[in-house]
Amino acid sequence: MPTNFTVVPVEARTDDAQDEAAEQTEAPGPPEGREPDCPSPGDGNPRESSPFINNVEVDRESFFERKNMALFEEEMDSNPMVSSLLNKLANYTNLSQGAVEHEEGEESRRHEVKGPRMGTFIGVYLPCLQNILGVILFLRLTWIVGAAGVLESFLIVSMCCTCTMLTAISMSAIATNGVVPAGGSYYMISRSLGPEFGGAVGLCFYLGTTFAGAMYILGTIEIFLTYISPSASIIQADSVDGEAAAMLHNMRVYGTCTLVFMAMVVFVGVKYVNKLALVFLACVVLSILAIYAGVIKTAFDPPDIPVCLLGNRTLSRRGFDLCAKVHTINNSTATTALWGLFCNSSMPNATCDEYFAQNNVTEIQGIPGVASGVLLDNLWSAYSDKGAFVEKKGASSMAVPEESRASGLPYVLTDIMTYFTMLVGIYFPSVTGIMAGSNRSGDLKDAQKSIPTGTILAIVTTSFIYLSCIVLFGACVEGVILRDKFGEALQGNLVIGMLAWPSPWVIVIGSFFSTCGAGLQSLTGAPRLLQAIARDGIIPFLQVFGHGKSNGEPTWALLLTALICETGILIASLDSVAPILSMFFLMCYMFVNLACAVQTLLRTPNWRPRFKYYHWTLSFLGMSLCLALMFICSWYYALFAMLIAGCIYKYIEYRGAEKEWGDGIRGLSLNAARYALLRVEQGPPHTKNWRPQVLVMLNLDAEQQVKHPRLLSFTTQLKAGKGLTIVGSVLEGTYLDKRAEAQQAEENIRSLMGTEKTKGFCQLVVSSNLRDGMSHLIQSAGLGGMKHNTVLMAWPASWKQEDNPFSWKNFVDTVRDTTAAHQALLVAKNVDLFPQNQERFSDGNIDVWWIVHDGGLLMLLPFLLRQHKVWRKCRMRIFTVAQVDDNSIQMKKDLQMFLYHLRISAEVEVVEMVENDISAFTYEKTLMMEQRSQMLKQMQLSKTERQREAQLIHDRNTASHSAAAGKTQPPSTPDKVQMTWTKEKLIAEKSKNRDPGVSGFKDLFTLKPNQCNVRRMHTAVKLNDVLLNKSQDAQLVLLNMPGPPKNRQGDENYMEFLEVLTEGLNRVLLVRGSGREVITIYS
Repeated sequence: MPTNFTVVPVEARTDDAQDEAAEQTEAPGPPEGREPDCPSPGDGNPRESSPFINNVEVDRESFFERKNMALFEEEMDSNPMVSSLLNKLANYTNLSQGAVEHEEGEESRRHEVKGPRMGTFIGVYLPCLQNILGVILFLRLTWIVGAAGVLESFLIVSMCCTCTMLTAISMSAIATNGVVPAGGSYYMISRSLGPEFGGAVGLCFYLGTTFAGAMYILGTIEIFLTYISPSASIIQADSVDGEAAAMLHNMRVYGTCTLVFMAMVVFVGVKYVNKLALVFLACVVLSILAIYAGVIKTAFDPPDIPVCLLGNRTLSRRGFDLCAKVHTINNSTATTALWGLFCNSSMPNATCDEYFAQNNVTEIQGIPGVASGVLLDNLWSAYSDKGAFVEKKGASSMAVPEESRASGLPYVLTDIMTYFTMLVGIYFPSVTGIMAGSNRSGDLKDAQKSIPTGTILAIVTTSFIYLSCIVLFGACVEGVILRDKFGEALQGNLVIGMLAWPSPWVIVIGSFFSTCGAGLQSLTGAPRLLQAIARDGIIPFLQVFGHGKSNGEPTWALLLTALICETGILIASLDSVAPILSMFFLMCYMFVNLACAVQTLLRTPNWRPRFKYYHWTLSFLGMSLCLALMFICSWYYALFAMLIAGCIYKYIEYRGAEKEWGDGIRGLSLNAARYALLRVEQGPPHTKNWRPQVLVMLNLDAEQQVKHPRLLSFTTQLKAGKGLTIVGSVLEGTYLDKRAEAQQAEENIRSLMGTEKTKGFCQLVVSSNLRDGMSHLIQSAGLGGMKHNTVLMAWPASWKQEDNPFSWKNFVDTVRDTTAAHQALLVAKNVDLFPQNQERFSDGNIDVWWIVHDGGLLMLLPFLLRQHKVWRKCRMRIFTVAQVDDNSIQMKKDLQMFLYHLRISAEVEVVEMVENDISAFTYEKTLMMEQRSQMLKQMQLSKTERQREAQLIHDRNTASHSAAAGKTQPPSTPDKVQMTWTKEKLIAEKSKNRDPGVSGFKDLFTLKPNQCNVRRMHTAVKLNDVLLNKSQDAQLVLLNMPGPPKNRQGDENYMEFLEVLTEGLNRVLLVRGSGREVITIYS
């Protein structure tokens, strides 16, 4: 839409400012024209790469602009002035992608060889016209009318033309929605549907275009050997039955020679093809005019073209001249050559074929004319089997019982079986030339204007020609002649040529050059299509075909095209090649319509076609019609073509380069994801749909590398690509300072996820401290109903070390966070010993220690793990603990029945925990734990505080001894523990602190351990003994994870309990349920 601009100069506020600016320009300054003390722009980050952004050359003139626009000077380095942007846009030229896309820079542009730049008429209209009015019109259309009848032929042509018109409308919308470089249809599909669809459909369309070249060449050779020079056959048939095979061999020989010649013409240059195109098109136009002129002539002067019938059967005129059994010579009756073909001698009393003897020979006019009323006879179809007689409807015939069809008799027989769907497949390639102009879009002056106009005009023109020719052929030509594919009843003449005026040779020569031109157009467009696919780099093994001559001509692509085209020529049968083309072209057209429909329905902001006469319903109708025509033509060819496209799609998805083209499939995926997220309820899912949606908490080292990569391996084995996986990590600091490190860390995590085949999302948080960052991840990771319900993290193995004093504190707080959020928690201890994805356990057990019921998560995890190849051969064992009052035998039976209803196979064992006295080892371990906690607390206090705290501990113990008769009240525990306490360190500390005020230290050794802690330690020690006894050799041990104490002052003791509980085991997974049922016995 035109827009008027008014340029208003911005005046400086004072003249002094201008003088000052002038002085600064004379003085040496910064190279970019900016003041030396100006800070770097904004955040110091470059903006998005663009052809117009980041290309502003700052000179003296722009220096004054920046003084007038000082408010925006920090944006100038990354965002251009509007004047500079408009100058860039005005000088922007559409470089042909097929020729110079990879010749970057100004130098390569100066050395670029300018190729021919064509307009609408010669660049789009003529190639489309030539490809559409090709071989089918002259060689097969009369036969299609004869077999299908005028009405069904009209239906066939109408369906195919409607399909191409709807596709052209969709293509016009896409082509006018931006610059279309070389590659035409491939470029439009790939940029609209993504690299996978674009590559798959683009390659299929390339194969279709290549085989179309083979079909046109075969049509050229068929015209030459059948109608121009039958004597030029190199391979002669030994018998009548071998004529078809000999014809195919001749077509292979001549077709190969023609292909070599055409490839050389295309190699020389596209401009010569364009010059020849005018000559070929002139032949096409003259041929069509000759057809219409011949039809008009038949209205008042029909041609004398006799056709010989025996009964109702059509006879071939190649073996005889006179259409009669006998004729009179000098008042005597003599037999004709036709008699000799059906009888064993020329004598009147000879033994003849029974059908020949019972029926008369008649002669009718092959082209009775448009006013003869033959149209009524040709309205209906006359399908037949292979080898059937071409018979005239309504002619008298005497049937002969059990006739054997002897070879050598001059009947006109059908060469293939005919039916409606087969004729659709043979005819459809005649309308597939609509992409001929778009394939050469790189050679057009204005592709956005030329492609819609030229293509639609060509379709309208050719559709009128096809539909009118169907009616005219049916109204002028006898039905048996229409069904005579090779003109045998016309002494080997082209049927449509006999109708033309002034001479049949106008049609023969015109059709010959028309098919030649269409073949050249196909060999011109197909290599450019392959070159565009190769240069996009989405299919690695095709990249060699992106190279060509210095002017961009695709040399290697032309060579491959010629080789593939040769395979089509070796098939040698026009009727066999045509349905193959139909599949590839229909698939391409279907996806063009799909691309337009998707873009229209998504209403993306960038969808602004100049061509306004489109609607998504038209595109959807065109897509449905294409799909229907595919299966109408041949359902097995359609499935085969879809299989090829599917294989290419998966190959590009697996091996191809990652491309982000802003395509419609990406937009469709976003819309579908949004719709699905809105449909997913915010509340918890039903128990039957529950699966662990995992948030994996990773720790990073100083180089932003993952510390425990085996955690991702375990995630992959647990998830197997199903459900939601979020891989999270926390960087300590501020986002502005750590942004580069955060990007690097995210790249490292994504790379590791790819290596470990972990399918999920990466979410990295920069926080002032690790504790808050982990809490933020637990609270906010995920979106809508797609949130995690399980947290997976590694056991902090260094929680006792001096250099990592807060790891245990963060860990315990994370356990509390997951409990508060009603999320499950999985803690992998000794995670570096867990198997990689490439490892396979050939034997072993997965032991589940079911101490308390946590919703069934302990049962579900081994089942999920055993779906993966690493754990598939491991057996599942479930242990549960019986108290003194429990019936262990009944417990085992109940557990087995429970597992049976859960459909889980596992070995069950009940372990009896006998209550016995608490051992001295347990007392000692508890005492050491509490003493260490108290001592470490003293190490963090000042001198005065240490004296006061030591006296307080002494007073508490004294009061406790006197009031509770020997029972010790546990002292309060510090919040922070900075180091592990040992006896040597205690001696060194006591030697440094000889102050009499710290006499309270001695009293610590007189403390008795807290009885609650003693009982917990006793449980941990006893369970650990049982675990070591039963599961020390297990490949994995799953164990209920006890919750942290409600009183935060006992956190360090909680870590010690867990350490004692799992001591001596190789691989342990501590499991803490979310408080809800995750497994059910009901269906």
